[in-house]
Amino acid sequence: MDRLLFGDNQFFGVNHMSEEKARAQAIRFQDTGAIIDVLDIAYAEGIRAFMCTTHERIAEVCDHVRDRPDQYEGFKFYPCMPYAHKYANAVTEFGMLGALRHFLPDEGFVNAAMRGGKALATKDIEGMVTLLVDAEMKMFQGLSTPVIFLQNVVVDLLLGLGFDEAFRIFADHVRSRYGAEPGFITMNLPPLLDTLERVGVDNPIVCFNFNKLGFRVSGGVEAYEQALDSRRFRPIAMSVFASGAIAPREALEWIHEHRSIESVAFGASSSANIRSTVGLSTEIWDSARSRTAG
Repeated sequence: MDRLLFGDNQFFGVNHMSEEKARAQAIRFQDTGAIIDVLDIAYAEGIRAFMCTTHERIAEVCDHVRDRPDQYEGFKFYPCMPYAHKYANAVTEFGMLGALRHFLPDEGFVNAAMRGGKALATKDIEGMVTLLVDAEMKMFQGLSTPVIFLQNVVVDLLLGLGFDEAFRIFADHVRSRYGAEPGFITMNLPPLLDTLERVGVDNPIVCFNFNKLGFRVSGGVEAYEQALDSRRFRPIAMSVFASGAIAPREALEWIHEHRSIESVAFGASSSANIRSTVGLSTEIWDSARSRTAG
């Protein structure tokens, strides 16, 4: 995976430290063109991986990138699903049948609807899970999606319910239908690793909050460090700057000390912050590589 994954929280008014900043960002990015402008800055700085929700506005970004393949060579989407609000909004706007037509995959509305109806009627959980994944993936058709993530709201709910088999169903479907690696976002790293191992999801890609302040690190930093040292998985750290509470260099140097971390997911809305993060990560990782080689 790429060292830096560019996230989309800032585009949709998500800021875990400041509601005022969140509102300002939501206003700034009401126009999809403003989102694309920031993505273009990230692309110019060498970032090629966009870790995004399946928000309805992301569909417009997908259309933009799909129409300009030469302009976005090597650009990858890492979809994170589901995004529940869009379903409620679609039912309000289009009605129930209209919403179904809007989201169901392009395999024939009747066939897909029958697959979903049969799944509900027979309590076929696998059928329902796979249909929901296909509906979420519709907007990414024809684009590179090497990793597909299950959002932490669903991951941690399934953990709490003990519905372990859902993780295997998701992983198998993502691999077989999309040729992608399944990823999991969580606020509960150690128990998720236990569950994925139990259902046979080997060497999983897992994204989780991790920073030296322990900000939103459920269970504490020490438990996560033990998992990093002793468990076989591909870790992605997010919230590494603790919503701005840690200086960027300090945050990234601390992350780099945990050598098993493969990638860092971060969000930024200005060219200065994007350039700073790219520059610091290159300096820290490359200088360490030079010392090792020497």
